[in-house]
Amino acid sequence: MRILLLMLIVAACLVSYARSAPPDDQRMEWWREARFGMFIHWGLYSVPAGEWNGQTGHGEWIRTTAQIPLEQYDQLLERFNPVEFDADAWVKMAKDAGMKYIVITSKHHDGFALFDSKVSDFDVMATPFQRDIMAELAAACEREGIVMCWYHSIMDWHHPDYLPRRTWETNRPVGDADFERFVEYLHAQVTELLTNYGPIGIMWFDGEWEATWNHDRGQALYDLCRRLQPDVIVNNRVDVGRGGMAGFSDDGYAGDYGTPEQEVPATGLPGVDWETCMTMNTHWGWNQNDTNWKSTQELIRLLVDIASKGGNFLLNIGPRADGTFPPQSVTRLQEIGNWMKLNGESIYGTTASPFDALPWGRCTMRTGKETSTLYLHVFDWPKDGVLLVPGLGSPIRSARLLSDNDRPLAWERGDSDVRITLPPLAPDARCSVIALEVEGTPVVYEAPTIEAISSQFVDSAEVSLSTRSKLEVRFTTDGSEVGPDSAVYRAPIRVTSSGVVKAQSFDRGRAVSAVTSRAFEKVLPWPSRSVPARAGLLELTYRGDWNKLPDFSALTPTGSRLVAEFGLPAGFKEESVGLVQRGVLRIDEPGMYQFMLTSDDGARLYIDGRLVLDNDGLHSPVAVTGVAPLNSGGHDIRVEWFNKSGGVALELKMTRAGGALAPIDPARLTHEEDRP
Repeated sequence: MRILLLMLIVAACLVSYARSAPPDDQRMEWWREARFGMFIHWGLYSVPAGEWNGQTGHGEWIRTTAQIPLEQYDQLLERFNPVEFDADAWVKMAKDAGMKYIVITSKHHDGFALFDSKVSDFDVMATPFQRDIMAELAAACEREGIVMCWYHSIMDWHHPDYLPRRTWETNRPVGDADFERFVEYLHAQVTELLTNYGPIGIMWFDGEWEATWNHDRGQALYDLCRRLQPDVIVNNRVDVGRGGMAGFSDDGYAGDYGTPEQEVPATGLPGVDWETCMTMNTHWGWNQNDTNWKSTQELIRLLVDIASKGGNFLLNIGPRADGTFPPQSVTRLQEIGNWMKLNGESIYGTTASPFDALPWGRCTMRTGKETSTLYLHVFDWPKDGVLLVPGLGSPIRSARLLSDNDRPLAWERGDSDVRITLPPLAPDARCSVIALEVEGTPVVYEAPTIEAISSQFVDSAEVSLSTRSKLEVRFTTDGSEVGPDSAVYRAPIRVTSSGVVKAQSFDRGRAVSAVTSRAFEKVLPWPSRSVPARAGLLELTYRGDWNKLPDFSALTPTGSRLVAEFGLPAGFKEESVGLVQRGVLRIDEPGMYQFMLTSDDGARLYIDGRLVLDNDGLHSPVAVTGVAPLNSGGHDIRVEWFNKSGGVALELKMTRAGGALAPIDPARLTHEEDRP
């Protein structure tokens, strides 16, 4: 079998070498134009519909979250018979919703394949259905002009050679499992997917975070995909560089775009391709008890928000076991589609907003040589009937309302904004779109950024004002309005009392941007306590399989020891483990102190019982920062951390505000508890 797999891979690769790989921009062009796609999570896990042994919170991870033995999970094969499945109906619903591509789970983490795989018996052909679902969908997509894409899991809880095993699978020994044999199997299935179903738009990988996967394997899998289909786009989860759910990879890792999950980046990322994937309710796979559905308004605004930041939106559907979409999903798809029929011009092929922020909504942009169009997505319709567009310096050609037969709108220019006169009522309270045509490439005068370590301070705060342009910045620190006579910013400002800093950009004495403001508050430092004499910290160990930090106070530790400082010992690789490290931090001078907590997976920092940093959840190494006002003396300090699987990281740094972050000096850490 091993030799046959290798021959299959090599033969396909040799054929594909005859094709030359297109430039990246050419490969990505259709995807950047599309902006909106459908994600589909479907498989054996749809049969129990989220329920197992009286528990109703499961989804596509049910085999591991419910700890179902392999032989018991395999019995779901006999119950998977989606007789209502209609590939044409699925694709038409996606198309009518305004979606341009479909990404479906060819295989999820449970190892079950929805296609006819010649290298596996754990596929749809082993069910009563016995139809190649992927083949039917690929054909339907071709008929409707929708791009067919595959999700394929690297992690595989079913294959005998996949490692590591789940920690709870005590009756499934590793035996002679060989991960290299699994990699050959993975390559063979990917070869099938990119050989037997015509042109594929995206290979959307997942499950790359366990320690057995590494950069070399990720790069090899990426290269295989590009050899088989040089036009294919491959997401960054093929490799190990993804920074948690935020979804972006550092340079040097394989993958064509970032994959934020269940979140939208706070700002746009110029020059970076990314796609947010998100559920309609809570679960990816069908859960009949999950009623936490996002409203159509929320989904439309998410699509607009993502497009305004230069990203794509991959919206998930979890079909039911009979092969039909849940009615709640169908209704939302229809309503989104109706909005897109009127306003799709403002989404497809647009680029990120030239504005940093807009108080009433979002903006997308379509640039041209002679004219450009700014699509103003209004979430909050102005009560006075006037929409203010701040800092727009370009000459204006016209303004029109998309959803009202391109109804023309009156406008006028002020000193630093454009004022558009609107009808009294919004055409669509969820999101109405105004197309503002301007000459050339849009010129937007950037409002200043007000930067400080924190909006709170003990003695004083250093405040910096900046813009990417070379415009003059004027400011006030008492909350008064900025004007031509206000102070000109030349160096960082020292704020010593509570108040509001305001700033605005000026060009030759004329205000040209929106006003930026930020409130600052002078606070008292948190009271201190006495400092115990015992050096070091108490560390408690816990065992469990968590997706987020548990309530450790309700659990019994499995071990304890004294440690000198926060963090993990060299070579620490344990999985399904939690730690609590606690003690007292000595502070010599009162002031505002900054902390940075880096962890993989989740961690939290508490000082004096108050949550200072929250880095919870499943993710690769991620750093978060925050501040605390501390008096001189001792302060109770506690770090909670857990690791589910894969890599590990835990580090805590601190500094007095304005200094350089560094690991906490062990001489500052003491404790007073005896070991339990």
